[in-house]
Amino acid sequence: MEGNILFAFSFTLFAGLSTGIGSFIGLLSKTFNPKILTISLGFSAGVMLYVSMIEIFVKAKDSLSSSLGDKCGYVWTVIAFFCGIFVIALIDKLVPAYENPHEMNTEKKIEQSSDKDKARLLRMGVFSALAIGIHNFPEGLATFMSGLSDPTLGISIAVAIAIHNIPEGLAVSAPIYYATQSRNKAFVLSFLSGLAEPVGALIGYFLLKQFFNDFTFGFVFASVAGIMVYISLDELLPTAEEYGEHHLAIGGLIAGMFIMAVSLLLFL
Repeated sequence: MEGNILFAFSFTLFAGLSTGIGSFIGLLSKTFNPKILTISLGFSAGVMLYVSMIEIFVKAKDSLSSSLGDKCGYVWTVIAFFCGIFVIALIDKLVPAYENPHEMNTEKKIEQSSDKDKARLLRMGVFSALAIGIHNFPEGLATFMSGLSDPTLGISIAVAIAIHNIPEGLAVSAPIYYATQSRNKAFVLSFLSGLAEPVGALIGYFLLKQFFNDFTFGFVFASVAGIMVYISLDELLPTAEEYGEHHLAIGGLIAGMFIMAVSLLLFL
């Protein structure tokens, strides 16, 4: 069990700190390739949607059914699924749109700000870091729980979340860099915002572990599925289409679903 916990946590840490990768790329690269970002975000959405609806939801239903019976277990799976959606939607609602990483118009925000508006840019970057930290809590729990249940599933979800965290790193670092001209400050704040993911995993685990049984595991897992579906539909696909062509985003989505399906078949 300890080995599984360490494994799940290591991939949660990897997923969270990928915000630093986004910051690093943004601060070093002089050219921006929107097509690659579009395909990557679509791919990430495909992985998360497929694994949520085909794998995680079913595992949650099986767990809850073994605890409550088939009909009641199915009902609670649906309730937990929409609870997950409600929680992440509520977080989105409470975070102002301008600072919300799920409303990523980083380039437009910077272009619309004058050279004299450095204080506003700095505020945007700091609030983006805080907002990403808030959003990363449930994402960290999703990655950790998946890795704890199924290592193969955990790896796939960690990679998908890592991909979608990369542009969030850019959303933090770009305005801070333009405001302060300090690459170090921009990178450090972006990097730290990603730490909320493993912190969320640990807090969630230690709060819930004494209550771990089939019902708790199933409810949390179904909620995780809801969270991931919401993230995919509210953040990943809209951002992918914003940065590139519609068909590239959908192509990435289908590729993500296909590769996730094949990887699950290989480990039957």
